[in-house]
Amino acid sequence: MGKISMVMFDLSGTTVQDDVRVRDCLYKAAQEFNLDTTLEEIHLHQGMNKIHLYQFLIARSRGKKIDVKDFEKFKDPETLEEAEKVFDRYSKIMIDHYKKEVREMPGASDTFRWCHKHGIKVATDTGFHHNVTSTIIDGLGWLRDGLVDLSCDVEDIPGEIGRPAPFMIYYAMTKLNIQSVHEVIKIGDTSADMLEGYNAGCRGVVGVLSETRPITALGKYWHTHLIESVADLPELILTEFLK
Repeated sequence: MGKISMVMFDLSGTTVQDDVRVRDCLYKAAQEFNLDTTLEEIHLHQGMNKIHLYQFLIARSRGKKIDVKDFEKFKDPETLEEAEKVFDRYSKIMIDHYKKEVREMPGASDTFRWCHKHGIKVATDTGFHHNVTSTIIDGLGWLRDGLVDLSCDVEDIPGEIGRPAPFMIYYAMTKLNIQSVHEVIKIGDTSADMLEGYNAGCRGVVGVLSETRPITALGKYWHTHLIESVADLPELILTEFLK
């Protein structure tokens, strides 16, 4: 089947410990601005561009219906200003949390090292913006220590188009000179990750099971494999992708 040249890793919940803090921070900001949502809904959609998530909630309160698969196709300038205000509040809450505590998921660094040992580039993507992403990456030292080759987020893409669109994967491929999606694996713990990998045409779309998110939330979206932890990825690559 050929080699694997790049793995695109999600951050929070996949390689970075979350403990539903992203969900709680998003929900807290939404509550402060009286947006009608639930913890469960936020948890389901948290892998997407956070400004667009708030736009989604505001637009729905005004009677507009948007399917998650069409999330990044939806453009609504009428909700942008209000969504940005909610997002600014969320960003402060989230950054304050990560400045106090940022931890990697068990086995994340070892998996990155294994990938490099086997000639596989390591990239990360996320639904965060630069301010939160840099707080995480700087706090963990992954770029500084050479464990991650490229970290990207929604602000690297024109129009800040995030997941489930495939453009962060294509951006990383361009930067790292990866010329075929058939040599790329996408791994994450949200529906947005699965849809992103599917939309990109990745050879592998790997879901990481979360204790806080039911398997049905992930499994109903197209994927090639489901694993318990990012620490299980090397064995999966050896047995399923490097035969």
